[in-house]
Amino acid sequence: MLNYLIHKIGYALLTLLGVVTVIFFLFTILPGDPAQMMLGQNESKEQLDNVRKKYGFDKSLISQYSYYVNDLSPVSFHSLDKDDFSYLDTKKYTASTLFTTGNTAVVLKFPYLRDSFQKSGKKVSDVIKETLPNTAVLAVSAILIAIFIGVLLGIISALNKDSWMDRLIQLLSTLGMSVPSFFSSIIFAWLFGYVLHKFTNLNMNGSLYEVDDFGEGSYIQLKNLILPAIVLGIRPLAVVTQLMRNSLLEVLSQDYIRTAKAKGLSMFQIIRKHALKNSLNPVVTAISGWFASMLAGAVFVEYIFGWNGLGKEIVDALNTLDLPVIMGSVLVIATMFILINIFVDIIYGWLDPRIRT
Repeated sequence: MLNYLIHKIGYALLTLLGVVTVIFFLFTILPGDPAQMMLGQNESKEQLDNVRKKYGFDKSLISQYSYYVNDLSPVSFHSLDKDDFSYLDTKKYTASTLFTTGNTAVVLKFPYLRDSFQKSGKKVSDVIKETLPNTAVLAVSAILIAIFIGVLLGIISALNKDSWMDRLIQLLSTLGMSVPSFFSSIIFAWLFGYVLHKFTNLNMNGSLYEVDDFGEGSYIQLKNLILPAIVLGIRPLAVVTQLMRNSLLEVLSQDYIRTAKAKGLSMFQIIRKHALKNSLNPVVTAISGWFASMLAGAVFVEYIFGWNGLGKEIVDALNTLDLPVIMGSVLVIATMFILINIFVDIIYGWLDPRIRT
């Protein structure tokens, strides 16, 4: 297991380096001058030069890439000269010096995602810390809805194969996979948040935290989570239902299930003790992929429902061309995607002992 984890971590680091490289060059070659984007229309040449020097826009592309990778690396090299771009500024870096050699310090630090162009120099890491928990709450709620309802519907569908109930569940799951999330968001927000508001008491938009009427503080408003979580969970729920049905039907046709039936076990006991666990591998695969994609794919849902998460932040950053926020958000999502995949591979070994060998 240790060798497997070391192999996976090495693969993850190489993947992240590739993601960093693609993101950096993709957004760096975009048309437009980042310095002018930050200063607006009333900039002077002196101001432009100062901004370009401060953010390293006056350096070559390779130099900018090297500095960017150095900022992201937990172990990095920094100059002790205050005039150097890589100067170890305590306002930028949260670091501990390992050792110094000449005019260079080797430090252990938290990855530095740069500062926002549009939020008065606010750190991108602080922006992500404020929004990512809201997206995580939304994604976890949506995936839990998909797991519990999807697995239950899949079992019901498999046990009633080719009946009207099976056909109805298949029809609904196909419809759920076909409808885009942004369309479902608009329909649910209008129907349950506006037309049926008197009965549901749900709002068309709102986030996890709301400010009270007197502006004296924020409080958690869980009812705002209901509609976006349901909408975000519709498509994975449909996928889980289909996979669970097909996987369970395959497992129920195995010899050991026929042996369990011959022993006189009830169908409930067979599913609970033998079939369910062995049917979950494809479901876990789907759940892991959907959960990771939810962190990025919640953009439309968050934006339509006004949910202050990472997806909505990415849309706002795209509208204002706040490149550090976009790049930092994509890197965080990519990192979480890789970590989730490693975690899921470990779960495979627990669900199916054959995979461990």
